[in-house]
Formats: sequence, structure tokens, C-alpha cells
Amino acid sequence: MKTRFAFATTALLAAMLALPAWANEPAAAPAKADPAKGQVISTNVCAACHTADGSRGSPANPILQGQHPEYLAKQLAEFKAGTRDNAIMKGFAGTLSEADMKNVAAFYASKQAKPGFAKNKATVLLGEKIYRGGIAEKQVPACAGCHSPTGAGLPAQYPRIGGQHYDYLKLQMESFRSGLRANSVQMQSIAARMSDKEIAAVSDYIAGLR
Repeated sequence: MKTRFAFATTALLAAMLALPAWANEPAAAPAKADPAKGQVISTNVCAACHTADGSRGSPANPILQGQHPEYLAKQLAEFKAGTRDNAIMKGFAGTLSEADMKNVAAFYASKQAKPGFAKNKATVLLGEKIYRGGIAEKQVPACAGCHSPTGAGLPAQYPRIGGQHYDYLKLQMESFRSGLRANSVQMQSIAARMSDKEIAAVSDYIAGLR
């Protein structure tokens, strides 16, 4: 009996000693985004609206070149889930896997966007004032606080907006204000306190940032 007990104890001890080696094995690293695969998706799925490389296409659609990949992937996931409401984008995003989203986002992020220009000289000073200093009496914070003085944004949190199409920027601000775009409580709150003139002025100013 002592022999059986000793054997069982030895076996249990061996198993316990072997466990840490198995438990401490490093988890497999997540696959890196592949811009080459993303280019294929861009060409076959996105090009009709965003051009093959996400450059300055229709003013109603965003410029994707140089955008933070984390932000792009997040938006695609929210289109797919319906958190960001857009029937057209939901249809396209619905065909993409998480890996596809990361790949196409990496492709667009690898490109350098061409600079844009402000068009309305009459409101550029108002736009600059709002972007850099906010609207104190309406408790509207300065856009530069989150999107940086040059409009470069902050990866994974705030998008690059400098040089973006005026039409697209204005439409998004109006959509936040109306509640049509509801995937950022912060932007909804800010836009709700801005007039048509203020939204137009700051959108035009941002379009010329570089």
C-alpha cells in the first residue's frame, strides 16, 4: 500500500511541476495587418465611392488616405454592427471580417493624403477661432484639443480631419447635431450647441488645415 501511495504522490508531483511550463507558454501573437490584402479589398469593394486608394474622390465621401488605421477599423466595425447608421456602408462592411477591416485600414493609412484648401475667405477667421479656441459662451471646446492644431487627430481615439472634404465634414457635424450619427456622444453634445454658420465656418477651416 505504501508503494501505491508513493507512486500516486510522485505522479501528482510530476504533474504539478509540469503544469507551469504549459501554463506559461506565450499566447500566439495576433496577426499583423496586411496592406497588400487591404489594397485588394479597396480595389474590389471600396473604389467605387472612395477611389482605389482612398484619395480625393467625391466631396460627399471621406478622404481615407492617411487616416489612423485604428479609427478606420473601428468605423467599419460600427457600420457592420449598425452602431453607425449608413445603409450603404453597412452593406459593404457586412461582407468584411475583422481581419479584412484591419487590412484595408492599414492600406489607406499607409498613403499620404494630398492637402486641401479652405474656400470661404469671409468665414475663415470664425472657423479658426472655433477650431483653436472653441465657443466659450456655448461651452463648445476647441476642436484642436482633441484633433490637434494641425488636424492630425489622435490614433485610436480621434480621427485625422485636417484637409478633409468640406462637404463631408459639414455633413457629419450636422448628422451629429440631428442625432442621425450617434456613435460619438461627445461629438453629438458639441454639435448640438453649434449653429449652421458655425458648423460651416469650422468645416471650411478644417478643410484647409495641413
